[in-house]
Amino acid sequence: MTPSRFYYPSPGFSIYWKNGNGKKLAEKMDGIFPEKTEIERFIPRLFETDELADRVIQDVYKVHGFKLADQWITQLLDGEKVNDVPESLKQIIDQITTQPSWLNPELLEKGAALCRRSGSLGLMVLRNYCLMGGYESSAINKPLVFTGALKKGAAKRLTETTEFWVRIVGQNAITSPQNGIKECLKIRLMHAYARVSILEEGKWQEEDWGAPLNQWDMLATNLGFSIIFLDGLRKLGIKPTQGEVQGLFHFWKYVGFLLGTPESYFPETESEAIRAIYAWTITQAPADADTISLALALTLEPLDGPFPDKIWQKKLVYKTHLGYNRYFLGKTSCETMQLPATSWRFFPPVQCFFVNLGQPFVHLSAKSYQRSVKRNRKAQIKVVNDYLASHGRKTITE
Repeated sequence: MTPSRFYYPSPGFSIYWKNGNGKKLAEKMDGIFPEKTEIERFIPRLFETDELADRVIQDVYKVHGFKLADQWITQLLDGEKVNDVPESLKQIIDQITTQPSWLNPELLEKGAALCRRSGSLGLMVLRNYCLMGGYESSAINKPLVFTGALKKGAAKRLTETTEFWVRIVGQNAITSPQNGIKECLKIRLMHAYARVSILEEGKWQEEDWGAPLNQWDMLATNLGFSIIFLDGLRKLGIKPTQGEVQGLFHFWKYVGFLLGTPESYFPETESEAIRAIYAWTITQAPADADTISLALALTLEPLDGPFPDKIWQKKLVYKTHLGYNRYFLGKTSCETMQLPATSWRFFPPVQCFFVNLGQPFVHLSAKSYQRSVKRNRKAQIKVVNDYLASHGRKTITE
């Protein structure tokens, strides 16, 4: 069965790849775009879900409640023996705490280090390229609408996504049972709970949208954090080494594994990642009213939220983000999502020029590289903690 959300070729993303900001990415595929018949092989993934996580929701959370479920998870991740725990919870804990044979700790750290050394610029890429760019897909946004994301506001999702990302890219964080692994399990079960709840409500149109939070959409989200993030860093003048690039894809393959997506779905190289994200984007239906509402909510978040606190700062941050949106996504995508034009679109290219000048000094020696990672991570943590504190959230410590 082919759901109606499979829309080939996507009107908006076709422009992005052939004439927009994705043109340079496409060149790395040697100009050979995957054919429709090749892409159609991925359609079954629109109906695949994380069945083990769904069983945990049904067996644990629906029966025993959140408090006891969270207590069991903490105990099991600490290696404690807990009696009378449902088998599905034991299975998922065993799955995520057993390191896969392909895991390479050195590559893992190189990928995480690139994320840390991206500093506050990396946060700009996440917000204004990865997150906002994903809103252009009307289909992937449907679970957000069904779970009330529009009513809860953009600040909640932005805060949760940023906090998750910053926590797991910390040094050696992702392999720690009580840090990165626990963070991933929390997100995985949150996705499962949303999926189970949406389906139980009985209003989800699977023949149109596929399964909620399906495996192809989960892969696309993961690729947003790897190949789209990488493209955004380069657009801002950061020059990753080949080792960092390889490490970035390895890191997000492991994160994807922890989040419940089959490891065989993940690309190993940059060219494979570009083909994978192309195959997903080029089949996305046109933007709809939900797309515009979500984009508008994220755009207005600096003006509506508590951070920053002064009016002139709010307006400055608002315009700056719009400038990054236009720079990363291009005119057509921004107009589709009804994002206002701003003269601040000229700021990122100037910033790119100066960031680019400093890149050779980063790679002068191992010491200079580590200094860059530590300095930018410190700046990254400060920005995130200022934001978290303004929203009454617990701040992050290394």
